[in-house]
Amino acid sequence: MLRWFRSPATDTQITHGQRLWLYIFATVVMILLLTPTLIVIPMSFSDSKYLEFPPKVWSLRWYAHYVNSPDWMQATWTSLKVAFLTMLVATPTGVLAAYGLHTSRFSFAREVFVLLITPMMVPLVLVAIGVFYAYVKLGILYTVLGLVLAHTVLALPLVVIVIGSALRTYDMSQENAARGLGAPRWKAFLTVTLPQIRFAVVTGALLAFLTSFDEVVVAMFISGGNNATLTRNMFNALRDQIDPTIAAISTIMVCVTTFLMVMVQIFGQQRKPKA
Repeated sequence: MLRWFRSPATDTQITHGQRLWLYIFATVVMILLLTPTLIVIPMSFSDSKYLEFPPKVWSLRWYAHYVNSPDWMQATWTSLKVAFLTMLVATPTGVLAAYGLHTSRFSFAREVFVLLITPMMVPLVLVAIGVFYAYVKLGILYTVLGLVLAHTVLALPLVVIVIGSALRTYDMSQENAARGLGAPRWKAFLTVTLPQIRFAVVTGALLAFLTSFDEVVVAMFISGGNNATLTRNMFNALRDQIDPTIAAISTIMVCVTTFLMVMVQIFGQQRKPKA
């Protein structure tokens, strides 16, 4: 044990013992983040009509209620459809924006970047209010199109940041060599640059999907009727009647999100060259 404390934690001379405070802090943060999840998952298997922890009787009652409920299934389909369409719009748009900013020689490129990530800095409730009034004027309130456009605005900054980070570590001389051999810029990008940043593209697409699928604040303002999202219905169920079905849905969402993140990490490991 003492040997481990004295061993270097990185290529520098910093030892694990000197980093002990960081390990403790990270462990405390992880516990605080995971505790709500570890409470919600057992609650989803309760047979009680109310949220109960720990469950006195274990049951799949609320999972069955979720699957057999037309309202919950409609909301789930809406969320999946909007999230998928958001991913299809935000990912290529973010890739092109990040590529354009990376290769741009204009002096105001940084200002454009700040403008693109503004939705991350503005409180969501203000974005929701602005989008709501705009959609009322445009007549696209409570529509799939409106949800996709709003969620694309929220997801785009994440895609731009991820792709921009990947491009900063990419050697652009490879693309320049392809262009020097006669390939048009678009072809050089698709055949040389894009394959080498594909992990970042997949990560950005996943983040865009999850941003839309998990978003609730904007959805509370601009979704409703047959186009109400799953998170909106979950919030209403928790506010109005404390329906235990939300615990089952939350567990499913956690499992789906975890599965997608694990698959991305596996994909990233597979693309790394073996020594």
